[in-house]
Amino acid sequence: MTVESLFGAFETLLTFETMIWVVLGILLGIIVGALPGLGPPLGMAIILPMTAPLSPENAIILLIGIYSGSMYGGSIAAILINTPGVSSSAATMFDGYPMSKQGKAATALSISATASTIAGLFTITALILFSPFLVEVVLAVGSPERFLVAVLGLAMITVVTRGSVAKGLLAGVAGLLVTTVGSAPMSLDNRYTDSMLLYDGIDFVAVLIGLFAIAEMMKLAGQTGGIADQAVDIGGGIIDGAVETIKRPFTVFKSSMIGMIVGSIPGAGSTVSNFVAYSEAVRSSDDPDSFGSGNETGVVASEASNNGTVAGSLIPAISFGIPGSSSTAVLIAGLLMHNLRPGQSMFDPSGELALTYTMLLALLVGNVIILLVGLTLVTRLGILTRIDTNYLIPMVVVLSFLGTYALDSNPIDVVTIIVFGVIGFYMVRYNYSVIAFVLGVVLGGIAENNLYTSLQISDGSYMIFLNPIEYGWLSPLLVVAIVAILFGPFLKGRLDAYRESA
Repeated sequence: MTVESLFGAFETLLTFETMIWVVLGILLGIIVGALPGLGPPLGMAIILPMTAPLSPENAIILLIGIYSGSMYGGSIAAILINTPGVSSSAATMFDGYPMSKQGKAATALSISATASTIAGLFTITALILFSPFLVEVVLAVGSPERFLVAVLGLAMITVVTRGSVAKGLLAGVAGLLVTTVGSAPMSLDNRYTDSMLLYDGIDFVAVLIGLFAIAEMMKLAGQTGGIADQAVDIGGGIIDGAVETIKRPFTVFKSSMIGMIVGSIPGAGSTVSNFVAYSEAVRSSDDPDSFGSGNETGVVASEASNNGTVAGSLIPAISFGIPGSSSTAVLIAGLLMHNLRPGQSMFDPSGELALTYTMLLALLVGNVIILLVGLTLVTRLGILTRIDTNYLIPMVVVLSFLGTYALDSNPIDVVTIIVFGVIGFYMVRYNYSVIAFVLGVVLGGIAENNLYTSLQISDGSYMIFLNPIEYGWLSPLLVVAIVAILFGPFLKGRLDAYRESA
């Protein structure tokens, strides 16, 4: 049945209509990724309400195309103007921009396109090949395990938060509180509101659009003129960039695997994998001092990790509904909006397995499109960095409001994007973790529903999470992992202090 699902996915993907959405998603992703300060979460959040009339397959393909395309698009601004279009291209600046100043911008952009494509093809193929094993794992997970996985994702806030852990935890708790508004999932009692407009709770899509679209536009509003005022000259050889990438197969392989592994960790995201892959390239180089002055290997490592992260972040997203990044949080919202539940159904041959394969195959095709666009339009890509913010901001704000209201025709959703736009703007300004807040919003409902179901199964006994003999070993192992993540850093600090004093 798995093979039948794979062939069914091929048939769906190769239709003219579906291929159009694949191409459109990649092109939109490249444009959004190339605009500094925007990035895939914003592009996906704006497009999300507009996917309502589409079939689930085409809607998800469009969203994931934007995600994948933006991973390459972010390198354009990083290489041309020393400003990463997305945070996951930050390490690309270290060697990409020096190459641009040396008159080799086209070579650097070509390296980026080639490395992104090869890494994407490799990691997505690996994900497809190992999907039967992943199917068995996901199908073996029940409500107790799903509850604990959601708690594990929330515990990861302490790991992924940059700066103050207290601020990260506060943001995560605030996200959890958002999910408690409206009717309770089982008893249907109203919580924190008597308004029927909030009977179904605060809309997740509206929250994301506010956090990513409106908040980013508020930040850009203080900037006049174009996103980049610098004149950009494109020089170098396109073929040279492709050759330089192919000459470094081990770097591409290693960096793509780093991206896939780090991307699969909930909350880690492509920014972390980007710097880890770059740092590993420097560590393993025979000439580490050349990095930062135009070393092609630095661009290869950074960009190979980007698209490798896309495949990795899909693992927790479609398996358990846990976002590996802000982008996959929006993707999960798209799945839920189209009545697709992350988890067992996404890997069930009699359920949505064919859609899962269609999504992965679309990513394979999308990576080929990235290569074609990257190598053929290199000399014209600089124009994307000079779009005037006076045109960009009104367009994004109007699309955000229209798209959100058109989704459910609920005026509360319009208020929601304004409120959370302001919240998101000040969270960034005062260094509160937006991804921690998103983790709380995404995982709150999952945790609550599965906790209630688990306690129904066990007649109210919490031993369902701790008894390996009656309920299996996976739940106790997850409990141990949660405790280790929450208290591991504290215990390590005490142990180190004890060793120093001994």
